[in-house]
Amino acid sequence: MLKAFLMAGEASGDALGAALLRGLRAEGAQVDARGIAGPLMRAEGMESLFPMDELSVMGLAEVLPRYLDLRRRIHDTARAAIAFGPDVVVGIDSPDFCLRVDRLIRAIRPAQPVAHYVAPSVWAWRPGRAVKMARDVDHVLALLPFEPPYMEAAGMSCDFVGHPVAAEPVASPEVARAFRKAHDLCGRVLAVLPGSRAGEIARMAPVHGAALRPILAAHPELAVVVPVAPGRRAQVEAAVAGWPVRPVLVEGPEARRVAFAAADAALATSGTVSLELARQGCPMVIAYDMAPLTRMILSRMVRVDTVTLVNLVSETRAVPEFIGRNCRPDAIAAAVLSVLADPAAQQAAMALTMERLGADGPDPGRRAARSVLDLLSRR
Repeated sequence: MLKAFLMAGEASGDALGAALLRGLRAEGAQVDARGIAGPLMRAEGMESLFPMDELSVMGLAEVLPRYLDLRRRIHDTARAAIAFGPDVVVGIDSPDFCLRVDRLIRAIRPAQPVAHYVAPSVWAWRPGRAVKMARDVDHVLALLPFEPPYMEAAGMSCDFVGHPVAAEPVASPEVARAFRKAHDLCGRVLAVLPGSRAGEIARMAPVHGAALRPILAAHPELAVVVPVAPGRRAQVEAAVAGWPVRPVLVEGPEARRVAFAAADAALATSGTVSLELARQGCPMVIAYDMAPLTRMILSRMVRVDTVTLVNLVSETRAVPEFIGRNCRPDAIAAAVLSVLADPAAQQAAMALTMERLGADGPDPGRRAARSVLDLLSRR
């Protein structure tokens, strides 16, 4: 029996953790998994120490008011892991939480094998994190093909295991047409994604609504579809009430994929969503702002000229992005209008991104499982 202590802090990590559990079982392992889980990991048989949503906080200024609660959860989690005595600890993304737990575990169990799933973005900001991480982490599972050298240089082993988005099914044109018909979408369609966290939605929905006004002035027939993150429908409904168009709200991963395939373009908050859109061939504009204190601090730390993953993986700057102070409705609207006028301009970059992320190759969850099992075989 493989005893695995897994920690996920948000929806994307929950999906990775669920895929890892399936991959371990596909590799023949009998798994007793405990830790922090979302609904997908719980569906794979895990119980969660506490609701995963308690950790879904992003941004330096946003974390500060909840510091004491988060600190308590870090210690609760470390104690539970030590009591469990796992064969392996795997933190899944959420490095500010998971790495602190790892440090407490290793202080008591110095020989504990520890892996981290999703390399921290040291190529973008805070490069010293990798060296600090190597004190308590043995092995990293990387989602992006250019990340292993950064981790290995810091003293950890690292495998590129493929990105799960590249393995998602692509909605067919027939399915996309059926989606349009079912929702009475006759003209052009714009997918708008204000984010998955409560803070993101509160901050970005008004910006997106303001950007829609000049877009609708140029395309009055435009329909807007908003894929809603799990548990966020009530907040999104309230947030879009003042928009100049009544959007169609859809829920669930399948509806989200089909909405992307059916849309002519998308306006999205920064993150993995750019890869989801690329998988479905939907050209996009990325916009993201943050709390003023977070913005000020990050502006002094970021080391790259783009944060959009399609741009980074394809080594292009095909996707327009508006981050921080540049996140202005007028500029965003102009970019969306440009994408609607020439939707084919991003196709090559999106296709190259999917190819480099392992599209249609081995299942990323199973590759991740093999990587974890290889770590244990070396120990």
